[in-house]
Amino acid sequence: MTLRVSVIGTSYLGATHAAGMAEFGHEVIGIDIDEDKVKVLNAGQSHIFEVGLEPLLEKHTATGRLRFTTDYTQIADWADVHFLALGTPSQANGAADLSQLHAAVESLAPLLTEPCLVVGKSTVPVGTAMALEARIRGLAPAGDAVEVAWNPEFLREAYAVEDTLHPDRLVFGTHSRHALEVLDEVYALPISDRTPVVRCDIATAELIKVAANSFLATKISFINAMAQMCQAAGGDVTLLADAIGFDNRIGREFLNAGLGFGGGCLPKDIAALAYRADELGVNVLSDFIHAVEAINDGQRTEIADLAIEQAGGDVTGKRIAVLGAAFKPGTDDTRNSPALTVADRLHAAGADVRIYDPEARLPPREGFTQVASVEQAMLGAEVVLHLTEWPEFRQLDPEKFADLVKAKVLIDARLKLHAPTWRNAGWKVVQIGRAATM
Repeated sequence: MTLRVSVIGTSYLGATHAAGMAEFGHEVIGIDIDEDKVKVLNAGQSHIFEVGLEPLLEKHTATGRLRFTTDYTQIADWADVHFLALGTPSQANGAADLSQLHAAVESLAPLLTEPCLVVGKSTVPVGTAMALEARIRGLAPAGDAVEVAWNPEFLREAYAVEDTLHPDRLVFGTHSRHALEVLDEVYALPISDRTPVVRCDIATAELIKVAANSFLATKISFINAMAQMCQAAGGDVTLLADAIGFDNRIGREFLNAGLGFGGGCLPKDIAALAYRADELGVNVLSDFIHAVEAINDGQRTEIADLAIEQAGGDVTGKRIAVLGAAFKPGTDDTRNSPALTVADRLHAAGADVRIYDPEARLPPREGFTQVASVEQAMLGAEVVLHLTEWPEFRQLDPEKFADLVKAKVLIDARLKLHAPTWRNAGWKVVQIGRAATM
């Protein structure tokens, strides 16, 4: 069954979700207050780098199944389902900033004169959905005929299109049988492919996403803490992770020691969960999350300090090459990027930082120079840092760069380079947590 679907907000989540809904066969209108963004999307182009997104946009805008607008009157009584896909960034105190969600509701609700379903996809503190439903019903002429459900997203940047079209699970949080039936229609294709569906109350749906991200963050921080233990004791954290990963209760995924996590989701989601836990008096959870955050922040300091140590204890005026700016490979997203945190700390210590990334484009900023190639980054460098594990960095020939650098010192903060190859080419290679192989 073809439905009319609106997607409110067309940044990373919204643009991908809108394209996915069109691919599922629905008629889709995406809406955003940014006129320039809407023009780009209507041209079938993507304003972000995400594998596979632009072909989907081009395909469905060409047929007219997918279009974008800035006008709420075009979607209000047109759509059967309205998806809220707005950002919920962190405030200074860690709480989620819900202003974009509230602004969207204030614009949409007064125009709703017909029964419809409003579905949240944004990651929000538990309790948000019920408050939004009360506000929408208070503003909408249709009143209680407007229902609210929550359908959290589980997109991985660089795999967002795949995760949208072939999700590993779907979560439908609602207190209405009718809403469940509508969501079953929306996701009829993945459900027909036997995608697991969790049908639950709204509060549980709100908590599932932040619980998932908090658990992933915990695994990353745990293995990074073990990396420091291996460093101190003379062990190898990669072999340790391989060994414990064979245990099905633990698993190997997200047990990759290195520079820690970043991006626009994990850091802000776990901070918001800790803040909400404090509000609800669940201090044991907030204390736990703060420990995870402290380990993650400490990894960035550890790598910056290691670079200073390898440069002789002082980086003043010394050139440092940084390979990677995006928070992970496969995306141009630099939000809360560990690589940029390290670069900033080295600049603050007096270093001349040169940074290269295959996709991320940085606005002019004091602290370092973005260059167009690995060669330009390495020229005259006294320390080279591998901070984002782009595949092309694993293919580098260390002998090619031996005459470019001032000192052949490589810090592999992601533990993804083949250290023996670099060492055989005369480089000193430092990988935190792999003291046994140094």
